[in-house]
Amino acid sequence: MTLGVVLAALADPHRRRVVTELAAASADVERTCSSFTLQVTKSTATHHFRVLSESGLIQLTDYGNRKGVLLRREEIDRRFPGLLSLLVAERGQQVSGP
Repeated sequence: MTLGVVLAALADPHRRRVVTELAAASADVERTCSSFTLQVTKSTATHHFRVLSESGLIQLTDYGNRKGVLLRREEIDRRFPGLLSLLVAERGQQVSGP
């Protein structure tokens, strides 16, 4: 997990939204890819989840007919302290801003 790869993955608003939603959750819960409303085609969503997985931000688990998505919170916090808090704070400003 390197800074450049992580920042490149988070540069896309769809991918940043996935990570932020996972980070904002009160507990680390595995979600399915389809639980995120990304407003993109299925193939584009697959690409976004692959980029997040390859960057080290999420762990994907293949269950055959669905994929589980889990934030790699410990690793992210250890490597980039404060990054997840920053993303959640940014989300809060966007939601409550003008």
